[in-house]
Amino acid sequence: MRGTVIDADTHLFETHALWAEHLPKTRRGLAVHIEEDALGYAWLTAPDGAHIHLAEVHTPGDIMTMGERRLRQRSGLPPVVPFKELEAHDHDPAARVELMDRQGVDQALVFPNFGLFWVRTLEDHLDAQLANMEAWNRWAGEGIRPAGGGRLHPVGHVSLRDPAWLDAQLASLSSAGVSAAMVPIGPVDGKPFSHPELDACWSSFENHGVAVIFHISDGPRPFDDAWYEGDENPIEPLLMSTFISVGPMLALTDLAVGGVLARHPDLRIGLVEFTSSWFGQFLSSVDACYTFHAGYNGLPPERLDLRPSEYLRRHVRLATFGFEHPAQLASAIGDLYMFGSDYPHAEGLARPLEDFQASGGPAPSAQTAGLYCDNAAWVLGPAGA
Repeated sequence: MRGTVIDADTHLFETHALWAEHLPKTRRGLAVHIEEDALGYAWLTAPDGAHIHLAEVHTPGDIMTMGERRLRQRSGLPPVVPFKELEAHDHDPAARVELMDRQGVDQALVFPNFGLFWVRTLEDHLDAQLANMEAWNRWAGEGIRPAGGGRLHPVGHVSLRDPAWLDAQLASLSSAGVSAAMVPIGPVDGKPFSHPELDACWSSFENHGVAVIFHISDGPRPFDDAWYEGDENPIEPLLMSTFISVGPMLALTDLAVGGVLARHPDLRIGLVEFTSSWFGQFLSSVDACYTFHAGYNGLPPERLDLRPSEYLRRHVRLATFGFEHPAQLASAIGDLYMFGSDYPHAEGLARPLEDFQASGGPAPSAQTAGLYCDNAAWVLGPAGA
């Protein structure tokens, strides 16, 4: 008999005016929204009216159909499936729970959908960036959490750019039972995560019992903008997939070597949708480079109490894909991995459990409790589990 199955990577689509609906009237002009063009295509739209990205209906597990639909849009043909025909279980928390019963999934972490697209677009408009994060957070606590009946664990959306705002948001999320929050993975106004000015931010996560989640998104980029020029999809460029592990490698190295994890022993960190097979080699590399750098520059290697990899093992859990053969990964470096389907995205799994196993993942059992339940429950913490 299988135990509890927690899906560490699912999404609910925001509807046309969700952001404005969850902001005070005086701030609704800062909201992103979804609007249709003359052909009937829906667009995620910035507060100033600029189109950010198509607001598309996904067919889970079917990237070819997604490509055909995008080609159709570029060819000036009307959409096959308008956004207004989005399935209820793709945007409604109660309908999603009913679907999970049929999928064999007991609980799920729930991320934004369009919240993955607009952060970088609004980078120069901090008030709008924070307002739209607040709107999602309010829906997470007041809509998703209660409608999910304890089975949906919405992940908040926050920024480190304003420590006082962050602390207030984490307090609000925690009081609503939300115990994880997504953070853009990259420098914060030119400062690395280990900068002393950001220490108060990491303390806020600890004090409110909220985990830090890094999810792939269109946030700060690890390479010069010139490398991304000419890509057909500027929000989801080829380099995002090709170098998917670079962002988390940079962030985790800084958090470990920069002493953040030493100073904040209660931080819980989840990596989601960055793949995971690179992590074992990375642990070895970060230790070797740390030792080399110390010797080469006459630095004391004992300036950290633990090796960088030991901090990372203590603080980090990763969502994995079945094709990465997570049982073998866990055998090689330890039980650090989480089952994730990326449902209902086209690049995700149409049948989460069946497709995960068919591509190389093990079946749920007592031996795979960490993969299917315990590690995600650890990320959520006592308040969220």
